[in-house]
Amino acid sequence: SHFSSHPLPTPPHSCPSSSLQPSYPLPMPTENLSAVLHGVNDLRLESTPTPSSPLPPGHVLLAIRSVGICGSDVHYWTHGAIGDFVLTSPMTLGHEASAEVVEVGEGVEGLAKGDRVAIEPGVPCRTCGHCKGGTYNLCAKMSFCATPPVNGSLTRRFVHPADFCFKIPDHVSYDGAALLEPLSVGVHATNRAGVKLGSTVLICGAGTIGLANLVTALAKGASAVAVTDIDDGRLAVAKSLGAAATVNVRGRS
Repeated sequence: SHFSSHPLPTPPHSCPSSSLQPSYPLPMPTENLSAVLHGVNDLRLESTPTPSSPLPPGHVLLAIRSVGICGSDVHYWTHGAIGDFVLTSPMTLGHEASAEVVEVGEGVEGLAKGDRVAIEPGVPCRTCGHCKGGTYNLCAKMSFCATPPVNGSLTRRFVHPADFCFKIPDHVSYDGAALLEPLSVGVHATNRAGVKLGSTVLICGAGTIGLANLVTALAKGASAVAVTDIDDGRLAVAKSLGAAATVNVRGRS
């Protein structure tokens, strides 16, 4: 088969969080356009194989509608690795995603064609002690989207386990649903920090995750949240979202 590839420009030194909203119609596309990373600074838009029936039992075929660009995506793009996870073969990027269900596999319950969903990108083994004990996020055999060698969801069609796809209400947009994955980081962090009514909170960094922590802390009743960063624009966003104080720490120790 022929793969049409289009190298993308070298990334800037910093890349703010954003989302991609495909405009293709729901009928099966003739090309499964994907953002495929081949190496450092070598990101290409390519037509990759379109998933075909029958689907694996318990899985759904998704039409991806919005994908956030995470700092980890940019890091793989600019460095080719994060810690022990090293890119050794082409990999589709993206793990913060929302989608519409276009087909359900055998045994799927609770989802149907046309459902709008947010995707949980990490799929554990389901059988180890952590999985059985409810801390499946610590599973040593976790298969996580866009973590080598697992392909991500920055593509048109994507197959994923149905029980890691969560229906979203009508008032939540696809872009908003794609932000649920980074928002969950804020929820987890504030849970671990014990943020509650009347808490005072310091957040270091006003990027996407920092802002997710900000809105989560305020929703939990924090009385005052201070945010630091080295970029005045990001601090202005934090202020607009309810930060009681913002401090630019550039050049400070």
